[in-house]
Amino acid sequence: MSSIAVIDYGMGNLHSVAKALEHVAPNVEVMVTADPQKVSDADRVLLPGVGAIRDCMAEIRRLGVDQEVADAIASGKPFLGICVGYQALMQHSQENGGVDCLGHFDGEVRYFCNEQGDELIETNGERLKVPHMGWNEVRQSLDHPLWEGIADGSRFYFVHSYYVDAAEKALVAGNCHYGVDFDVALARDNVFATQFHPEKSHTVGLQLLNNFLHWDGKF
Repeated sequence: MSSIAVIDYGMGNLHSVAKALEHVAPNVEVMVTADPQKVSDADRVLLPGVGAIRDCMAEIRRLGVDQEVADAIASGKPFLGICVGYQALMQHSQENGGVDCLGHFDGEVRYFCNEQGDELIETNGERLKVPHMGWNEVRQSLDHPLWEGIADGSRFYFVHSYYVDAAEKALVAGNCHYGVDFDVALARDNVFATQFHPEKSHTVGLQLLNNFLHWDGKF
């Protein structure tokens, strides 16, 4: 039986992610765990996350999850990051006064505001609330196996106040607009990561998770 490790560092939406994975692939063993051996033995690894990045990174480092993530990525096995699990893969976040992250992708995690640090206002005069919460259209910018069966422009579910601004735009697999354009998915080799929550995104989200569970990690 194929297996997937959903890394548990106390800061993730673990129940909903695990249930969604079990729904799309009942024959796959879903392990919610921080056990390094189980993560190492799993065929696939998923890093979720919700909450403040400072607390997430503190727990990731305290539990040794940073090494588990590095080893999983280096092994070549399929790896998926979701929400704060996506932001944690970046180099640095502006949240909580500035936090160094895992550095697997170059770039910054920024707060939703304009260049002057003020609230976002759309061109039609609409004032945008932060956090960015709800459904938004995702524009696909790479032809990646995890987009298979998902139409360009499909709507996914978001909950976040900070967004990723990737330094290497060639790695951006999807982008979105909410007052500013921002990078909602990154892909390199065996790693795919998303700002949106596939487990909360109904049909298209379940399709992405199903694609992940059938992906060989090659791109």
